[in-house]
Amino acid sequence: MNVTDIKIIGVIGAGQMGSGIAQVSAACGYRTLLSDVNVDLSTRAKLKIGTVLERQVAKGKMSEGARTELLDRIEPVGGPAGLAECDYVVEAATENLELKLKILREADAHMKKKAAILASNTSSISITKLAAAVSRPAQVIGMHFMNPVPLMKLVEIVRSVQTSVETYETTRALALAMGKTVITSNDRPGFVVNRVLIPFLNEACYALEDGVATPEDIDQGVRLGLNHPMGPLELADLIGLDTVLSIAEVLHRDFGDDKYRPAIVLRNLVAAGWYGKKTGRGFYIYDDNGQKQKSSL
Repeated sequence: MNVTDIKIIGVIGAGQMGSGIAQVSAACGYRTLLSDVNVDLSTRAKLKIGTVLERQVAKGKMSEGARTELLDRIEPVGGPAGLAECDYVVEAATENLELKLKILREADAHMKKKAAILASNTSSISITKLAAAVSRPAQVIGMHFMNPVPLMKLVEIVRSVQTSVETYETTRALALAMGKTVITSNDRPGFVVNRVLIPFLNEACYALEDGVATPEDIDQGVRLGLNHPMGPLELADLIGLDTVLSIAEVLHRDFGDDKYRPAIVLRNLVAAGWYGKKTGRGFYIYDDNGQKQKSSL
């Protein structure tokens, strides 16, 4: 399949990442089918995208007509059966191997076009394992968008053992058509970005756990001392502490090296259900508008 053959893009998972991918896809002119376990969840996600775009209109960054056209290209569907006619599908579910395997098998079974490509937005799970579970392994690839998808320029493409050259070239061309900058990784735990990022975030957790400094001082120190736009703990809250922990566990398990062992404070916050900004509490407490208020620890 060539990128010019792609007319309909499916996105599985109507959460923060899936909604962002759907928004970017629709903004590039693709008919975009946004799927979740039921159509109500997908419809709610589309409404949230509309609310975000309303703010862009209010700021003069988008016309009302462009907003309407973009939203018209997003069609909420329930379950994988709604993705039958897709040319390209991106899975963007929770970072859990068994869940992703289940979703990809179901999507593969419903996709009617033999040349259709099945991509995963996984940030750490082996693409080779995912590809081995479906009937089209050569057409499975990692397409890792960064959060928030509409703002972040990077897409990390991950080639499995089975990924064909054609699948890679089509995926790369699609990412470029979406206005993204592309890097390529072989299939290794954490790929490029999270192989570097997660140990950094985890070390900040250890610094907090060991009483080195407060969350505010750790984040302020990194922002000003390393010239980062966000501190590590507030970035972890933005990503989702459950996701950070999942990736850290993959790195720890697959490499077998204790330097990747997740900090206890990270495990405890996830156990408490404090996943960060999306739940209103993580290392920090957030108001109803998602604005950081104060440290929660």
